[in-house]
Amino acid sequence: MPIYLALKEIWHNKGRFLLISLIVALITTLVLFIAALAEGLGNGNREYIQKLNGELVVFQENVDISISASRIGRTTFAGIRRVPGVAAAGQVGFASAEMLYGPDEKSLDVSLIGVEPGAPGAPPVFEGSDLSRSRSEEVVVDQNVIARTSIRIGDKITLRVVQGTREERYSLTVVGVTDGRQYFIRPGIFVPYLTYEKVRPQGENEGRGELVSNIAVVKLEDPNDWRAMAERIEQTVARVEVVDRKTAYEATPGYTAQQSTLDTQRYFTFFIGILVIGGFFQIQTLQKVAQIGMLKAIGASNTTVAVSALAQIVTVNAFGVLLGAAGSLALGLALPPDLPAIFVGEAVLAAVGSLLLIGPLGGLVSVWLLLRVEPLIALGLAQ
Repeated sequence: MPIYLALKEIWHNKGRFLLISLIVALITTLVLFIAALAEGLGNGNREYIQKLNGELVVFQENVDISISASRIGRTTFAGIRRVPGVAAAGQVGFASAEMLYGPDEKSLDVSLIGVEPGAPGAPPVFEGSDLSRSRSEEVVVDQNVIARTSIRIGDKITLRVVQGTREERYSLTVVGVTDGRQYFIRPGIFVPYLTYEKVRPQGENEGRGELVSNIAVVKLEDPNDWRAMAERIEQTVARVEVVDRKTAYEATPGYTAQQSTLDTQRYFTFFIGILVIGGFFQIQTLQKVAQIGMLKAIGASNTTVAVSALAQIVTVNAFGVLLGAAGSLALGLALPPDLPAIFVGEAVLAAVGSLLLIGPLGGLVSVWLLLRVEPLIALGLAQ
């Protein structure tokens, strides 16, 4: 009976309750979009580092785990490879570049990443072939490049970079495609390290002498022993700092602050949702005090009234949440590939579950008011 009464009233006042559901749907869309934006921006900063095929990342000492400030020379790198327990290691360098493609030379900002073919740091290729030689003029692109451009395997691309005071152009052949490997919210393109040294942006007289990378990626014989191995490398090799992948990408400039800001926005949205839904149902309650008084006067118990009110709140809120979730996922399919918003199943389910709770939570005040209604006073019969 309580649920029947709740559904009957919803059907009788469809317009009013639909408005409440639409408000809930908009709140749901906002929460899910903020969650997707947090995931997309975070993924754009951490994707390559997170997917490294090595357990440890080696930085220069005293650079606050900053990739751009770190310098690992070839001599230091040779010392890292000789440490007992190190199965393999690879040097990795990072730079920004402008990629030109197609007959009309469309441009795309990319992260230019120099890797040693076959060594840790080199990406796996799921289409085409791996980088073949350390001096080859080949490039492997990540799937974000494919999604944003018309490039295919075998095509030529041009890198436009500034070296010293001159603009230089280098032609490279696309030989393979890897999965998403963004770095610093730019698609990643991978070239052999010696080719990287030739084509990367650099100042006058830079690049002479020892071969220097930003970091070294280390694969261990026993991945579970990474903490002890990190200490051993730091004790064996001078002037280096060794961390795991998670620590490395969390040290990316702005990453932690960015994620904290977006999480704060999401929590405030939940709080606003509680207040808005609670306000709507409180107004609804005040408008039907006389009806509740009549129900109590003919014998309806407080339990019947409370269950009916909760059923109504849960139904309207659930419809709004599902409507908002469906709209958000449809919006996600229509978003352009260069917009950093990713709807992840786990994050969506967590957000939807939380939103399904805020309706009853926001409506508790309304239920409390209904339980305090006195039949005679509500009907204006009390003296």
